[in-house]
Amino acid sequence: MAGVDSIINVKDVLPVELVTGEAHLPKGYIAGGMHVGIKRKKKDLGWIVTETSAEGALVTTQNKYPAAPIVLIRETFGRFGPLKGVIVNSGNANALTGSDGMRDARVMQEKFAELIGARAHEVIIASTGVIGVPLPIEKILHGYDLLREDGALSHHDPEAFAASILTTDTVSKIVSAKLAIDGTVVTVSGYAKGSGMIQPNMATMLAYVMTDAEVKGADLYPLWKSVIQKTFNRISVDGDESTNDMALLLANGAAGVLLAPDHPAWPAFAGAVYAVARELARMIARDGEGATKLLEVVVTGAASEVDADKVGRAIVNSPLVKTAIYGEDANWGRIVAAIGNSGAAFDTQKVSVRIGDVLIFNAGVGLPFVESDVQAYLSGSTVRITVDMGAGDHESEWFGCDLTEGYVRINAHYRT
Repeated sequence: MAGVDSIINVKDVLPVELVTGEAHLPKGYIAGGMHVGIKRKKKDLGWIVTETSAEGALVTTQNKYPAAPIVLIRETFGRFGPLKGVIVNSGNANALTGSDGMRDARVMQEKFAELIGARAHEVIIASTGVIGVPLPIEKILHGYDLLREDGALSHHDPEAFAASILTTDTVSKIVSAKLAIDGTVVTVSGYAKGSGMIQPNMATMLAYVMTDAEVKGADLYPLWKSVIQKTFNRISVDGDESTNDMALLLANGAAGVLLAPDHPAWPAFAGAVYAVARELARMIARDGEGATKLLEVVVTGAASEVDADKVGRAIVNSPLVKTAIYGEDANWGRIVAAIGNSGAAFDTQKVSVRIGDVLIFNAGVGLPFVESDVQAYLSGSTVRITVDMGAGDHESEWFGCDLTEGYVRINAHYRT
């Protein structure tokens, strides 16, 4: 296995131009979505099919109550290996549904495998939506019949796929990057959903990143695991980790470029995967349920990356910080209190805090600042808090959002 050669060092990542909101599928993939009746009107069944077998790398939720699709794909697929397709339903999580849920998950997987000419273990299934409600498998199977009859599996409609996996999201989340390797264009394209029940501990919610480069699974998995740790594991909307979270990276080789950690272009490729995942993570945080602002927390000068993560997590998870951001209140004491509760090791007299570019706390005391200037900054759609721990040279970047009445309203009536 590639091991440390596949670990992402954010400081060494090469800049890459990203395209957001427009679907640019890599070569050899087909994606689409349709409405089958799980939701009232919106698309609720989506698929990805690769024309040639792809290598896949998968990371799933660490929630102790994994949904039936998670249990099944851990059994049939594992962490990495060959894949031919992905099928996702939204509107129903098929979680905490017992043996009936497992049966329905198997049927969903096996019948889609038959539809695309694959074996069951070459298909990843996913569900997202309300927990504890039986999966209406008959509606999904009817959707399969429609796909078989009208040949929709041969039509490229990646925007429909992006829409089909959404639940409380207000926007589709699509990011692509292209890079030239050995005279050939290689594409990395990602799709994600996530708005609530977002807490780092794998996880994204649902994220699918595809490339037409060829990468062996033993190299793909450690790269993907490292990328997730520095992107999807560093977002939080509400501190709740879903039963259904998964993140999948696919590489089908259709571009005709074989990559491995010893290839000169590996850092550029790994950087593109990281950049796509990071932007998807930012989009998920910005689209948090009821959110009006994206919260970016940058922690520098930590004694270890673990400590940097502890501080970042404490700040983005703090309801007091999140409500202050919503209220455009420069209540720096809440930020410092979160740092103090983080469990990180540091000297309290060496910590400094900035809101935007304004230094508001240093050496254990608050500093004078022009309230109206900071409030004007907080009125924007993106708020950055920078913390220098003064304890070392490790850092991390976290994404979150403000906490509003809208979040309460959405989740108070989620099932009704």
